[in-house]
Parts: sequence; structure tokens; C-alpha cells
Amino acid sequence: MRISIYIYVISSAALLTSCSSTKYVPEGKYLIDKVNVRTDARYNDINRSRMKSYVRQQGNSRWFSTLKIPLATYSLSGRDSTKWLNRILKDMGESPVLYDSLHTVQSARDLVAELRNEGYLGAYVDISTRIKKKKIDVTYTLHPGEAYSIGNIRYDIQDSAIASLLRMDDVRNQKLKTGQKFNVESLDRERKRITDLIVNNGYYKFNKDFITYNADTVAGNKGIDLTLTLHRYRTNQIADTSHVRYTIRNVDFVSGSQDDPTIHLRRGVLKSNTFITPQSTYSSHNLQKTYTHFGRLQAIKYTNIGFREVPDSTVLDCNIQISTNKPSTVSFQPEGTNTAGDFGAAVALTYQNRNLFSGSELLSVELRGAYEAIRGLEGYSNENFEEYSAEARLMFPRFIAPLLPYGFKRRVTATSEVSLLYDLQNRPEYHRRVLSLAWRYRWNDANHHDKYQIDLIDLNYVFMPWISDKFRKDYLDNADNRNAILRYNYEDLLIMKFGVGFSYNNGTDAIKVNMETAGNLLNLLSRPMHLQKNEMGLYKLFNIAYAQYVKGDFEYTKNIRLDYNNSLVAHVGLGIAYPYGNSTILPFEKRYFSGGANSVRGWSVRELGPGKFIGRDGKIDFINQTGDMKLDLNLEYRAHLFWKLNGALFVDAGNIWTLRNYEDQQGGQFNINDFWKQIALSYGWGVRLNFDYFILRFDFGMKAINPAYDNNRQHYPITNPRLSRDLTFHFAVGMPF
Repeated sequence: MRISIYIYVISSAALLTSCSSTKYVPEGKYLIDKVNVRTDARYNDINRSRMKSYVRQQGNSRWFSTLKIPLATYSLSGRDSTKWLNRILKDMGESPVLYDSLHTVQSARDLVAELRNEGYLGAYVDISTRIKKKKIDVTYTLHPGEAYSIGNIRYDIQDSAIASLLRMDDVRNQKLKTGQKFNVESLDRERKRITDLIVNNGYYKFNKDFITYNADTVAGNKGIDLTLTLHRYRTNQIADTSHVRYTIRNVDFVSGSQDDPTIHLRRGVLKSNTFITPQSTYSSHNLQKTYTHFGRLQAIKYTNIGFREVPDSTVLDCNIQISTNKPSTVSFQPEGTNTAGDFGAAVALTYQNRNLFSGSELLSVELRGAYEAIRGLEGYSNENFEEYSAEARLMFPRFIAPLLPYGFKRRVTATSEVSLLYDLQNRPEYHRRVLSLAWRYRWNDANHHDKYQIDLIDLNYVFMPWISDKFRKDYLDNADNRNAILRYNYEDLLIMKFGVGFSYNNGTDAIKVNMETAGNLLNLLSRPMHLQKNEMGLYKLFNIAYAQYVKGDFEYTKNIRLDYNNSLVAHVGLGIAYPYGNSTILPFEKRYFSGGANSVRGWSVRELGPGKFIGRDGKIDFINQTGDMKLDLNLEYRAHLFWKLNGALFVDAGNIWTLRNYEDQQGGQFNINDFWKQIALSYGWGVRLNFDYFILRFDFGMKAINPAYDNNRQHYPITNPRLSRDLTFHFAVGMPF
């Protein structure tokens, strides 16, 4: 049965792709089948995939760089355009790309131009074609030759004031070096660097067009002598003259709303976010920083900054036009829920004030209610789940902290946030209450890709006002079920943690590091405060035991762009947490789990691990299938298919482990000698709908290696697949990593 399903899938794909792809190719024309870009030798600095982007005719798109599904879909249509099915198939598909010799010649010219821009001034390109019936393969062979390098460099700065500013006679200020490969991109980068330096030092009217290069080649020599010329100021009305350095005279703030002439922000807030100051020289960098700082303020709709020259002077007046948003909004959001087949509904009412104290402070108050009908719980009087929560957040668009240097506060874009949450949960088995209070800082340097976070204090009080007699008897007090992890997580608990976080993302490499610790301050004060201990020997504060642990997480993601439509993404995730002092078990919310849409996708959430642990009681295995350590290894090939539809092929590996030996998690403890034998492996495919603002993701994961079993048939489901057992479907919003 399993083999027949695979044969059916493979044969269906073969049938679709084998449909006559030349059905709509006219006589005398050719369908572009393959386009290749090659070099006549090995050149480490020539990226052939990037060079291929200069080819004007790429052929029809291929799913996962292999199957021409869009063309096959188009070819399934009939020629009668009055039939709706034919129109739909043509709209869904992609018409054949027909060979055009003019485009081919122009592509070769573009390739030669790009090679010369990269320093291969003697480059040329050969074109070869291979015809197979009504299909044609086109190959561009690049002959770069030997690259040219920069010889002598001379700087002709025709403005004495700017020459004093640049000091190009000092070799340390020269970024172009003799012997460096002659590259147009490097020349443009140097021209932009010099321009930025000049416009950031008062030269309001300067632009890169005032900088030109003159290149001289010598016969028989691969060196190019360069002269960089910085010309004097000139326009159609003004002859050559010195460039003018401008100073800021006045900075004025005006309302951008015609209906309201008042800017509803404190003067101090406006000034603290403005880096253009009176008596300072004009700076393009300060202009951009001002835009950036105003742009992050919730109260501001848009900002427009203009400069006006004062006649017969070298001063500028700055006019900053501010348009503010409506301060208050109310939103209502309904939700549908489905937990293991139990249906429910939730609603959230949110009030936001974007300018609470006239300083763009954001106040958010959310009231949420949820209801779920729970089936199959015999022996419980109430078979429904209810949850009510109230959360208030107040965010300041700046650091609210003493002793920080003023220069640091001005340089970074920061937020300070205080939040308060009360959550009430009533289940048939128990009632649970959570009270949380937190104070956090987040900031980043506008000129870099890094972000930082400090959770100065994060206080969580979890208490259980009621537990049903049946639940207590069956699980908490049952002598046959001495599950320490289960009992610990149904007791009152106090968590007071401190955490720091760092993230970096430049579009290619992404790093996330988070560290947190809890209970250390309370443990330090336990003896001086004469805190009492409970029956388990744990210190109590306000008659509640507090948690003590340390936890660290690390993630690294590498995005390798193969071409415009394809990329390969690798991800590594490692987390470890250790309870100590006043705790022997991590709080449930701090323990790791494996499986799910963002982990090893052959398993559902909390179905994998720890180690080779096999669950025995499905009702409480969500507690047992957690751990103190986690490893995730992911490799995903992503391809744009058509329209807003993307596809993915992936391989996932990983698991969780415990650091301590818990009786109810047999086989779950980490052992350096054989942990690698307990790494689970899965593979699968996915479909993603990219709507720009959000991504809907549908992933299908298959188990390949299951560490929970020792016999070959169950340990290696990749050789003995069973869809009902090994296939897992995931729906999620956003990418997995």
C-alpha cells in the first residue's frame, strides 16, 4: 500500500511535467530549455550564478530548480479561450519562453560589460546553441582573461578647503591601494565614502557627481593609473567656484496637519530626537538620524525635514514638519481555537494610547476571554475550560534609567517597558492563576545590525487555588504515580528572573543569544531574612517556594542565496538550563520541548524525547516530554514557485534531554558518550503563501530516525514508512527560522 502511494505520486508528477511543453511553440520558433553560463577557466572571484542574472532570457521557471510545473500547467490548457478551464489553466501557468537571438546578443554584451566592471577589461563572451526538436539550449562561455589592477593613484582636489578636510596626501586616508584589483564597484564605493565625509561636514550642496575618475592604461601592462578629480562647484548659472560650507541657524518645529496647528508632543521630546542643532554645521548623517528617531515614535505619522538658504549668507534654516497620529485606538479581535479536537473561541479587546504623557509613550491595555468545550474527561463536574486575562503595557521610547551617559542615550534607539499581567484559568482538573510584573529595556544602534535586551526584573507568581479531588488522587497523591515533575508544576511557585539578550541579523547571518537566571538574589537573602523552608526543604517567600535556575540559548542561521528564486538556509539551535539551589526541577514554562512547526517537524509538539523516552500515559506525557537541554539542526531549501506561492524541502534533526536523572523520564538523561545515538531525524516538504506582511506556512514532516525505539523497523521509519504513523502536518504563521 505504501509503495503504491509513492508510485502514484511519482507517476502523477511525471505525467504533469511530460505534457507537451512545446504545444504552444510556433513553427520556426524554439522553446528555451536550458541556459548555462560557464567560464573558460577557474576564476575564484567570478560568481557564475550572479553573472547568470545578466542573461535576459532565463527560460521557464522550475520548481526546486528541476520541474517546469508552471509551463506544464499552461500546456494542459486547450486552445479554445472561451472555456473557463482553459483560461484558469493559462492564468495559473506560465507561457513558454521563446528564444530571441537579439536578447541573446544583448545578454552577451551585458555580460562583457559586467566582466569589465570587475576588472577584466579584455573580456569577451562566446554564445553556443544546441537545438533538440523545438527546444534550444543556450550556453554563454565567459573568457575574462587576466584581471587589471590599480597602478599609480593621484588625487586632484581642486577645492583647497575640502583638500584640507580630506587630507588625501596621507596614505592612511586613501582607501584605494596600488595593486588592488581594478573594480568599478570599489571606485564607486570610494567616491561615495568621500561624498559622505564632505556632506557630513557642512557641504549641503555637494554630491558625488563632483567626483570623477580618469584611467590611463599602458600597452603590455595590466596596471591602470588612476586620477581622482574633485571638481569645484559649478551650475548652469554659476561658473567654477569654491564649495560652500553651511551652518544651521534656526531649527523650527511646525505641525503637518492643516486642521490642527498644534504638535501634541513635549518640546523636550522634540529636541531630544533632533540631531540638527543651531550653530552646528550641516550634516547629512544627523539629518538621517533625526528621521530615524522620529520615525520610531508611535505618536508621529510622518516627518518632513526641509532646509532654506538665508540669502547672501552661508547659513540654513531648518524646518521640521511633524504630523501626529490619533492618540487612541480600540480594536476587537475574535479567534477560533482547536486543541486536540476540542473547539473553542476567544475574543480580545485592546485599547492603545500612543501619546499618554505627550512624549509618544505607548499604553496598551488588553482584555481577553477564551472558552473551550472539553470532551472525554470522565469524573469531572465541569467539562469546560475558561480563561480570562488582563494585561497592561507602558512603553517609553527612551531609556528610563539613571547614571547612563547622555551621549549613549542619544546614539541608540531605545525603549523602556513596564508590564503587568493577571491570567485566570479554570479547567475541570484545576484552577490556575498567574500574576506577572516586568521591567525591560530594548535598544539598538541605528548604524549596526545588532539589538540588545535586558529584563531587569521579571516577576511571575503562579498559584493553584483549587485542584479537583480526582486529579489529585489520580496523579498527585497516587503512590503508583510518583511523578516529581508533575507534582512540582501543580504547586504554587514564585519566579524572579533577570535576563539579557543579543541578536544580530545582516540578511545572510543571524545570531540570537539569550541568558537568564532566577532566584539568586532571593537565595542570597534567605538566611539574613530568616526565610522558612517547606516540607521539601525549599525556602519560601510569602509562604511560596521560589525557583532557582540558570538558562542559556543560542541560535545561528545562515541564508545562502543560490539565485533570485532559490536559497539554502541552515540553522543551529542549542539551549541548556540547570536547576540548582532552591530547585531540583525547572518550572514547566522554562523546560524545553522538541517537535512542532519550528523544530523537528516529523513530530508534533512535545511528542519527541527526552532522549529515547517512550511515553506511557498520554494524559500527562506533555509534562514528561520536556527537558533541560535542546539541540536543533535544520537544513531547508526554499524556492519561489509562482505568484505568492513558495515551496520548501527540509531535513531536521535534534532532540531534548534532562541533565538530572528523573525516575519518570527513563532514557531521557544526557550522556556525552551516546547522546548522538538519540538524535531524531525527519524530512519533508512545505508550501508557503507569502503575503508580504505575513507568511502562511504548511509543512509536512516525515519521521526518518526515531530514537525512542531500538528495533530496526521502528528505529528507521525512513526504510519502513507508514503515513498514518510517520507523517505530521504543521500549520504556522511566519518562517521556522
